Amino acid sequence: MIEFKLPSLGADMDQGTLLEWRVKPGDKVQRGQVVAVVDTAKAAVDVECWQDGEVFQLLVEPGSKVPVGTVIATLLEAGESPETARRRPEAPPVAAAPLPAASRPKVSPAARRRAGELGIDPETLSGSGPHGVVSLEDVERAAAATAPVDRAAAMRQAIAALMSRSKREIPHYYLSETIPLGAALAWLQMHNAGLPPEERLLPTVMLLKAVALALREHPELNGHWREGAFKPVTGIHLGVAIALRQGGLVAPTLQDVADKPLAQLMTELADLVVRARNSSLRSSELGEAGLTVTQLGEQGADSVFGVVYPPQVSLVGFGRIADRPWVEDGNLCVMPTVISSLAADHRASDGHTGARFLAEIKRLLQAPERL
Repeated sequence: MIEFKLPSLGADMDQGTLLEWRVKPGDKVQRGQVVAVVDTAKAAVDVECWQDGEVFQLLVEPGSKVPVGTVIATLLEAGESPETARRRPEAPPVAAAPLPAASRPKVSPAARRRAGELGIDPETLSGSGPHGVVSLEDVERAAAATAPVDRAAAMRQAIAALMSRSKREIPHYYLSETIPLGAALAWLQMHNAGLPPEERLLPTVMLLKAVALALREHPELNGHWREGAFKPVTGIHLGVAIALRQGGLVAPTLQDVADKPLAQLMTELADLVVRARNSSLRSSELGEAGLTVTQLGEQGADSVFGVVYPPQVSLVGFGRIADRPWVEDGNLCVMPTVISSLAADHRASDGHTGARFLAEIKRLLQAPERL
């Protein structure tokens, strides 16, 4: 018997609300298949199953809030049948006690998911569908007629709690380096010439690729601090901070960044941004990053000094790319530059390591054709 537990979908998550099951008892499931939708303080997330099996029991009703690590379903392993599973002496505990069926109004899956996105409790709504089912239209009507719960405020509270914990527990150190981007932007302009807009690269992907390649040389910045020790992360997966239109921030994972060409990274990054803003991220995109990158973009400030996202041990920030005074070969000129910063955990690395890491990012960006 396989116990399927509610996974942690971020260090700031201690519980989630099950919005929808995508499977039913008797269904065959495969590794990586989406089996449920769970609402966190930040977004509705598609939760994947990481073992092959057959769904035996769904232990939690949609709408129930359950702590991370709770068994929410059981699966039959290969060769196991429902009959043999029922003969087991121990019965899996029911993770969350749903409301009695008589008192729980029926809510369509689409309505429950939309209600979670809007911060509305669907159990408080009157259903206009057949037999009183709460429909998507009922949810949208309630959202338009009443002042919705400020989901952005709830997200900011969750982020603030995590950042407070980070500053309290992690001995941070900070470094910065100004990086000239004349060669990188000139190469980018040549690369993009003649390409349709959807195939053009943005400076962001060059910055991400440079960070990933620099991590190969400085693996002590790519990992997690757990149980009093540094645990390196296998592969180079970067968390990418994405601002949401309704307010708040998420940092899903862009995987294997060092091994992918810039064009592929651009496609995957664009897809990640769209899905993050549409609340359609997958659970596998929320927990593997060994380092997070935040970039303020063209409308941002000159520099950003972030807070390490636990259990990670480092965070890289990039401010606005802008023309600034620069000395090149002894001559004063105007150069497009970006100020890079590093926030890191002093338990896992030191300032000397951090300085060499930022210098390596700078060096890599002087040869953009090799990224």
